[in-house]
Amino acid sequence: MLVTDTSDDLSIGLVLLLNVIGLGVTPWLAVRGVRSLTRRKNRDPHTVVRGTAALAWACAIGMYTWGVLHFLLLDESSQTQACQERVGSERARSVSGHEYSFLPLRFRCQVTTGETYDAVVPGYVNPAAGAFGLAAAALTFVARPTYWYEEEKR
Repeated sequence: MLVTDTSDDLSIGLVLLLNVIGLGVTPWLAVRGVRSLTRRKNRDPHTVVRGTAALAWACAIGMYTWGVLHFLLLDESSQTQACQERVGSERARSVSGHEYSFLPLRFRCQVTTGETYDAVVPGYVNPAAGAFGLAAAALTFVARPTYWYEEEKR
């Protein structure tokens, strides 16, 4: 886990920063990808792969931002409520604290027995962001400019 904290206070500054960056970069990459794919002039395979890579990055960053947006709505009372909903009403009194991380994106409720339960962040966020991220990285690698490709263009 890259950034983890077991305190009850969620790092709101980091949450806000990640949301602002994600909400700005995602549409920019999506527009860039769509423009690259819909351009009539200079439509070679390299351009198509670059446009697809930009769209894959937009999906990866957008999915991660969607997960971080769930943190934005958490205050102390909603953290407690999310944990109560997750562990059930009969075990709600045994919640001893919270733990969160930004990579992978998680908010966990700790109970007195030592068990942890995922809450708040939807379960599909990390797998989807990871799959889109891997696809985007592979497409970016394929789309990188190479000497042999530049020679063929001339």
